Amino acid sequence: MNRHLVTLICITLPVVLLVIAAELIDDRLLTRLATTLCINMILVLGLQIFTGNSGILSFAHIGFMGIGAYTSAVITMPARLKSMALPELYPIMQGVQLDPLVGMAIGGVVAALVAAIVAYPLMRLSDAAAVITSFALLMILHTIMVHWSEVTNGPRTLFGIVEATTLQLAAAAAVVAAIGAYWFKESRVGILLRAVRNDEVAAAAIGAHIPLLRWRAYVLSAFYAGIGGALWAHFITSFSPNAFYLRETFVILGMLVIGGPATVSGAVFGVFSVTAVFEGLRALEKAINAADLFSSTVVGLTEIILALVMLIVLILRPGGIIERNEFGTLARWPFMKKQNSSRGE
Repeated sequence: MNRHLVTLICITLPVVLLVIAAELIDDRLLTRLATTLCINMILVLGLQIFTGNSGILSFAHIGFMGIGAYTSAVITMPARLKSMALPELYPIMQGVQLDPLVGMAIGGVVAALVAAIVAYPLMRLSDAAAVITSFALLMILHTIMVHWSEVTNGPRTLFGIVEATTLQLAAAAAVVAAIGAYWFKESRVGILLRAVRNDEVAAAAIGAHIPLLRWRAYVLSAFYAGIGGALWAHFITSFSPNAFYLRETFVILGMLVIGGPATVSGAVFGVFSVTAVFEGLRALEKAINAADLFSSTVVGLTEIILALVMLIVLILRPGGIIERNEFGTLARWPFMKKQNSSRGE
């Protein structure tokens, strides 16, 4: 079977099976967990499109998630709720109320447009300079969200958002996102971008336009983040700017780093594995507190363990658990070994 087809099946089938399991079990907690996992998968895949192919770590990804969330929330909120939640909103936007699906799409487009405007000069940077500037961009976006009270309600919680994200919608978006991320990786732009990642001088010598290649990946990455943010906004229905800052950045980066940033398979594996570990640690933390084993409440166990796992993975496997090969290539190894041995005989 074609390795591309095998990879696409392997990165999308877990989502389908998760939806089927949630439907059969019909448990509200499992449905919420599965929906959150699908949204996180979109965010991690978006980060993989840029970071995995360019080799440049981007901290600003969650900032674009916030742009998508606030954009979709504001343009889909009913006028009555909008007047209460955003009393200082600009008059031209007070009467706007679009369908949530349209709002989610616009949220992704707005995030991509912002990235397209601000990111091109940054794409000339590499290594530590690029990482520092991306972190600075995250701080700028967060500061704007905190202080732009007319649109975001400032540091306070924005409420009254239409609940429109279902498990089926989030899962469908995750499947499309996985196919799109793999298509980009195997496209000419993705291949050239990885060539730049491996050797900038050699890639430039064969005519690769380095800033433009990175810019295209960055804009697509921001679009994914905006879609993920919009889906999350219509799922959680109330949030503040703090939801799009360091903690979420750490979780999404952890999923990508542990799974393997260089492969789409690694990104998907990282989402599922870290989510399973997270939920197990939360249950353990809850059990410890319920048993009253310590004099004070145990908090932060999940973050500490995730940080330790990241350190261990980076020490033992710097490229992540699925470091180089996609699932389709890994599935061919036994067959290839058998074929080579038969030829030797």
